[in-house]
Amino acid sequence: MRWPSNFSFTFYICSRMVLRRRPHAPQLVPCCRELKKMGFRGKSCIPLLTLLLLSSLCKSDDQLTHAKPLSAGDTIVSKGGHFALGFFPSNSPNTSLYLGIWYHSIPGRTIVWTANRDNPIAATSSPTLAITNSSGLVLSDSQGRTPWAVKNDITGTGVAAVLLDTGNFVLLSPNGTRIWQSFDHPTDTILPGTRIYLREKKDKGLVARRLIAWKGPIDPSTGDFSLGLDPNNYIQLVIWHGTMPYFRLNVLDYASVAGAVYQNTVFYEAFGGTSTDGFYYEFSVSGGSPYARLMLDYMGVMRTLSWNNHSSWTTVNAYPSSSCELYASCGPFGYCDNTGAAATCRCLDGFEPAGLNFSSGCTRTKELECGKQSHFVTLPKMKLPDKFLHVLNTSFDECTAECNNNCSCKAYAYTNLSNNSAMAQQSKCLLWTGDQLVDTGKYSNIDEILYLRLANSPVQNGKLVKIILPTMACVFILACIALGIYKCKASKKKKKGIQNRPMLGYLRSSTEIGGEHADFPFVSFQDIATATDNFSDSKQIGSGGFGKVYKGILQGNTEVAIKRLSKGSGQGMEEFKNEIILIAKLQHKNLVRLLGCSIHGDERLLIYEYLPNKSLDAFLFDSTRQYVLDWITRFQIIKGVARGLRYLHQDSRLTIIHRDLKPSNILLDSEMAPKISDFGMARIFGGNKQEAKTTRVVGTYGYMSPEYVMGGAFSVKSDTYSFGVLILEVVSGLKITSPQLVVNFVGLTTYAWRLWEDGKATELVYSSFAESCSLHEVLRCIQVGLLCVQDRPDDRPLMSSVSFMLENESALLPVPKQPAYFALQNFEAQKSRENSLNAVSITTLEGR
Repeated sequence: MRWPSNFSFTFYICSRMVLRRRPHAPQLVPCCRELKKMGFRGKSCIPLLTLLLLSSLCKSDDQLTHAKPLSAGDTIVSKGGHFALGFFPSNSPNTSLYLGIWYHSIPGRTIVWTANRDNPIAATSSPTLAITNSSGLVLSDSQGRTPWAVKNDITGTGVAAVLLDTGNFVLLSPNGTRIWQSFDHPTDTILPGTRIYLREKKDKGLVARRLIAWKGPIDPSTGDFSLGLDPNNYIQLVIWHGTMPYFRLNVLDYASVAGAVYQNTVFYEAFGGTSTDGFYYEFSVSGGSPYARLMLDYMGVMRTLSWNNHSSWTTVNAYPSSSCELYASCGPFGYCDNTGAAATCRCLDGFEPAGLNFSSGCTRTKELECGKQSHFVTLPKMKLPDKFLHVLNTSFDECTAECNNNCSCKAYAYTNLSNNSAMAQQSKCLLWTGDQLVDTGKYSNIDEILYLRLANSPVQNGKLVKIILPTMACVFILACIALGIYKCKASKKKKKGIQNRPMLGYLRSSTEIGGEHADFPFVSFQDIATATDNFSDSKQIGSGGFGKVYKGILQGNTEVAIKRLSKGSGQGMEEFKNEIILIAKLQHKNLVRLLGCSIHGDERLLIYEYLPNKSLDAFLFDSTRQYVLDWITRFQIIKGVARGLRYLHQDSRLTIIHRDLKPSNILLDSEMAPKISDFGMARIFGGNKQEAKTTRVVGTYGYMSPEYVMGGAFSVKSDTYSFGVLILEVVSGLKITSPQLVVNFVGLTTYAWRLWEDGKATELVYSSFAESCSLHEVLRCIQVGLLCVQDRPDDRPLMSSVSFMLENESALLPVPKQPAYFALQNFEAQKSRENSLNAVSITTLEGR
C-alpha cells in the first residue's frame, strides 16, 4: 500500500535535511508541522522522525541472524536492492509501528506485506525482530509483548532469515531448507512468482486462505474486503464484503484465467491444483520483473499494477471495473453485457425486464412447465451464473442428457479441461436447477457457452407472414433447380432400383417380423470392391468361421468395416437376413451400427461402422495388450455391455435374444466403449412370448446356458448366463478354458465359485490391477457374475436387475447358488441337423 504522494514527498525532503545538517530536535519542528498537515496524528513526531530517518545511516544487509536482530531504525535490503524490510508508521493517534516489506528502489513507500497488521507496536516501545534460541522469528517490544512470531522446531545455530529480490522473506535452516516464507502468508498483495494456496492440504485437513484488503488507504489493519474460494464450490474465486459476495470471477478451468499486456510485459493470473498441496492462485509476469503486483485494495477492487518509470503505478487490470459487474447487480435472469462501449444490464434470451430497472431482474416471456416441450438456446461468451451443481467426469452428451431429462434443470454448461493435475477433473459439467440464474455476464474474452432452457412458443400471426413469404420464394427457386437435377438422376435411380430389387425381395421374404423391412441403404458390389482395393490382403483386419473382415472408405471419407461371408460359412442366408433386419431397427450406443449391405451373385456383404480397437478378446487374452485394460476401463466395459443387453431384452420395441454373446463379439471404439455385434444368431420374441426351443443349437460352448445346450431351450436368461461368463473373464483375464494357467482348473465358473465360497474371491482378480482397483467394485462384479451363471434360469436375474446392481453400490445382492458343472471337452464343429437336439454349432474366438 502506497502512502499519499504529498506525505511521501514531505517525508523525503525532511530526511534529506536531516542527513545534511545532523539536526537537533528544534530543527525538526517545521517537518513535524508539515507532516501533521498531511494527516499525521501522533504526539511523538520528533522522536519517531529522528528514529526512522537516522535508520538510513545504518548499514543495510539482506539477512537476519541470531547475532544480528532488527530494531526500529534498521532495514534489511534484498541483494538487488528491490525490496526492504523494516518498521513503518501508521496514521493512528498512538503513532504505532508495523513490520513490513516495501519497494526499496522507487520513490515513496509501497507496502507489499505486513507482519503485525492487527497488532501494532507503539513507537516508544523499541520494537525488535530477532531469531530466538529456539530458531524462531519473534517480533517483540520493550514491554515484553510478542505481537507476531514464527514458530520453528529446529534448534541450534545457523538459522537465518533472508529477504530475496522477489520480495519473499524466508527463514532458512542451516542446510538452506525453507522453514517459513512470507509468500505463504500474503496480506493484501501478491508479487510476481507468488503462489497463494487458497485451499491447502495440511496434516489436520484442508486449510482455506484469503487475500485481505487494508482497512483504509494508510491503515494496514484487516479491512472489510477479502478474496478467496467459494466455500460452497471450490472452482470459483469471489471477492467478499464481509460474509457477502461482492464480485465473482468466472468459473475457473484449472488453467490460465486472466492475462493482459502492458508496455511489452505480459501479466498472468492462473489457478490450479496438485494432489499434494491443494488449490492455488498464482501471479506471474513475463521476464520476472519485480515492479508489478496484484492487490486487493480497501475499496474491494482487485488490481494488477505495473510501475511505469514515471513515479507512479498504472492499473493494468481491475475487477470489478463497473457497478454492473457487482454480484447479482442485474437481478435474476439478467446479465451484465461488457461487449459494448459501456457495461449495461440486459435480459437473457427469452426474458424481459421485470420492472422499470434491473433491480428486480427479468422474467420469462413464456413459463416452463414440466412435461411440456422445451428447447435450449446457445449463449456464447458468457460468465456462467452462480449457484450451480458440478457433475464430475461426464461427456458433453451425458451432461446434455442430464439436464434435458430433468425438468427442473434451467441451464447447463460443459468444458473439457486440459490440465493433468491429480486434483483436476477432466471435464466440467455444470447444471442450474434452482428457480433463478444470478450474477451472469457477457465478455468478449470468455469462451464459455451457456445452454439456456426455454419453453416452445407458437409463432404469432404477424411473424408467421414474415416467415412464410420469403420461405415460399426460396422453395420456388429450389424447386426449379431440383427439377433439372431430377432428370439427370432419374436414369441412375432406375438402374439402382433394378440392382436393389433382389435384395428387397430377400428382406420381404422374412416372416419373423411380418415382412416389414427398414429403409436400409444398399451398396453396390463395385463400390465395395473399390473401397477394399478388390478385397486386398492389406485391407483385411479380421477373420473367422463366417469369412473375412476388411477395412474400407465409402462416400469419400467414411471408414467402415466390411464383413464378407464365405461360401462355406455357417452363417447362411437366414442369418444374413436376420442381421440386416435386426440391427437396422436397433439404436443404442452399446450396439454396433450396421450401415449397409450388398448381395451380388453368391456374394453377401455387411457394412458396419469401423471401430479402431477391434474386439474385446484382442485385449483380454493377449499378454502383450492386457495391461491396456485397467480396472476402470474393464468396469466401464462390463456396465456398457449390461446396458446393451438390457436394451435388447427390455427397452427396444422387440424382445431380442442375442444367443452368441462372448468377448470376440464385443467391439471397442476409440474410447474403449463396448458395442455388441454379430446378430446373425439372434432371435426375436413377439407379444408375451418368454421362451422358445430350437432343434438347431448355435453358439459357443462355455458361453451357452445349460438348458440351451442340453434341451435347446432359450430365453433372455440365456444371454444372462453368457454375460455372467463374460464378467468372470473380464475380471480374471482368464478364458473359459485356461487349464494351462491355473492348477486343477476345471472351468472358469467352477473355479470362480470355489474361490468365492472359500472367501478367496480376490484371488480371481487379474494381477495387473489387483493392487490399484476398487476392491468393492471387483467383488460386486464377481458376485453378479456368479448370480448370472446359476443353473436354473429362474434363479438368474434379468438384465435390468443386473444393470441396476452394477450401477448402484448400495444395492443388496442375493447369495448365488452353485453353478452347474460341465466337463471340458474338445468339441468339434458339427453341421446343424434339424431333428437333433444335440447339434452344436461351434464358432471361433476370433473377433468379428
